[in-house]
Amino acid sequence: MTIFSKIIAGEIPSYKIAENEKFFAFLDIFPMAKGHVLVIPKIEVDKLFDLPAEYLAAMLLFAKPIAKAIEKVFPCDRCGIEVIGLEVPHAHMHLVPIKSADDLNFTRLKLKLSTDEFKKIQQQIIDAL
Repeated sequence: MTIFSKIIAGEIPSYKIAENEKFFAFLDIFPMAKGHVLVIPKIEVDKLFDLPAEYLAAMLLFAKPIAKAIEKVFPCDRCGIEVIGLEVPHAHMHLVPIKSADDLNFTRLKLKLSTDEFKKIQQQIIDAL
């Protein structure tokens, strides 16, 4: 069971943004920027392109309103999307508010936010949905 499956099951707490029968979205606790959200399928599949076709299509449709909410709340040119998948063997995508391609450079230092900051960001995105 991956850490993401434990988050979905509620065994590990998260700052949930949205959920449906197939997907779960929550704030990345090691964010590249304020508003950095992870979108994961509820089925445990390692690689994104090993997901069933209906999941691949539905994952982007699930992420779309979240990305739009991120763009409303955080100053950015757009919501970037990144699929790396090396950190956790569970398919996932990153939604990050960006102003340049360098904002998706995952070798950069991550932000350190307080619990109150995470809760505020979570509520801002949820309110914008």
